Amino acid sequence: MSNPMTLTFLGAAGTVTGSKFLLEHDGRRILVDAGLFQGESAWRRRNWEPPPLDPSTLDAVVLTHAHLDHSGYLPVLAREGFAGHVTCTSDTARLAAIVLRDAAHLQEEEARWARSTGLSKHERPRPLFDSADAERAIALLRPVARHEEIPLGGEFTAELFRAGHILGSSFVAISRGATRLVFSGDLGRTDHPLLRAPEHPGRADHFVVESTYGNREHHGHGSEELAGALERTLRRGGVALLPAFAVDRTPMVLHEIQRLVRSGQVQDVPVYVDSPMALSALQVYQAALRATDTDFRDEIASDSDPFDPGKLRLVSDPDESRRLNDPRHPCILVSASGMATGGRVLHHLEHQLPMERNSVILTGYQVAGTRGRFLADGARAVKIHGRYVPVRAEVVNVRGFSAHADASQMIEWLRPSPSPRTTFVVHGEPHSAQALAERLREELSWTAVVPGHEERVLVD
Repeated sequence: MSNPMTLTFLGAAGTVTGSKFLLEHDGRRILVDAGLFQGESAWRRRNWEPPPLDPSTLDAVVLTHAHLDHSGYLPVLAREGFAGHVTCTSDTARLAAIVLRDAAHLQEEEARWARSTGLSKHERPRPLFDSADAERAIALLRPVARHEEIPLGGEFTAELFRAGHILGSSFVAISRGATRLVFSGDLGRTDHPLLRAPEHPGRADHFVVESTYGNREHHGHGSEELAGALERTLRRGGVALLPAFAVDRTPMVLHEIQRLVRSGQVQDVPVYVDSPMALSALQVYQAALRATDTDFRDEIASDSDPFDPGKLRLVSDPDESRRLNDPRHPCILVSASGMATGGRVLHHLEHQLPMERNSVILTGYQVAGTRGRFLADGARAVKIHGRYVPVRAEVVNVRGFSAHADASQMIEWLRPSPSPRTTFVVHGEPHSAQALAERLREELSWTAVVPGHEERVLVD
């Protein structure tokens, strides 16, 4: 008699980051996503604990998309002995390589800074993973086409479908015999301004669905709020600083600024993109515009350059980046990271926050415990590079730019599917996950639960 198949929630259970879901059967082990914990220190410390399983015993990893909270633990797995394939789309492979290299570089820089200043609590500060670990992980990426049945070893197969969250993002169906599990990854909005809507998931015995916006609804795309914040800042002669995720959010913001400039709602001023990772990701997005099988909406794919507002300046040189700390003319500055956890945006925040004429415009979800969340919650000072910086600039939190499905969009995505045995609600702050689970129970009469961290369940 065969042993039962189990599913263990190794991340994104009780929190919105660290996605890792382990399927096991008869000695076979498949991991869906391998993300880093971000935000509050209690969760971030888990990144440093010994891996929750022996990585050398993993048969395969299936990656839904390239964001760090879904891919960032791959270098640790590779360093500790994982040598199997990481199945993903080709665009995810290209973007994940950029994300992992950048993350390794930033961690190495932060460790060097901590050693030189003596501000670390650790005697010998070190990165969670280094560039060599990142390259080991990148070498394991195996791009596949969507809608193809991919063998993962034993009786396990995987199939990827368009998720519409970022370029290359997929939701994943893992099958073993007649049992089918669908993992939403991060599900995109049906009205994403750049990307085509998610495909429908069909039948599943079990769903594992995200709940980032499980207790909220989107109301438009924040265009009017963004236009107002930009115009107020530019009229004051200030700098509008937009911390933006390098992957997807930067192209989305540039496209919206282009629309606002063309319509006359925003002044035609220089727009700087100051993030090496964002520049590399932008090249992937531009190349994808020319692909025959693209994730982009038709009207975006037919535009010669949907990401240039007119006076676009791509900043790669560190000296030019430093000059943007005091640009001396009204401008728009887009820089990473989107939650102000690291990267060049920290230098810009350090210089722009103390001046009332400037603004900081947040365009993405801000995880609890990040600088971005502190700013969104009204902090009067934030700690950057070991010093507190006063917040005198205008801070605007434009929520409409989220690339996640809201609660109603998630319900409508699931509604056509036959009732599954169980729906596991993950990847959300506790109140968001509980709210979505309650709606699934009330509106669809489904069995919906919010699993705990490291909880293990039978899924045969």
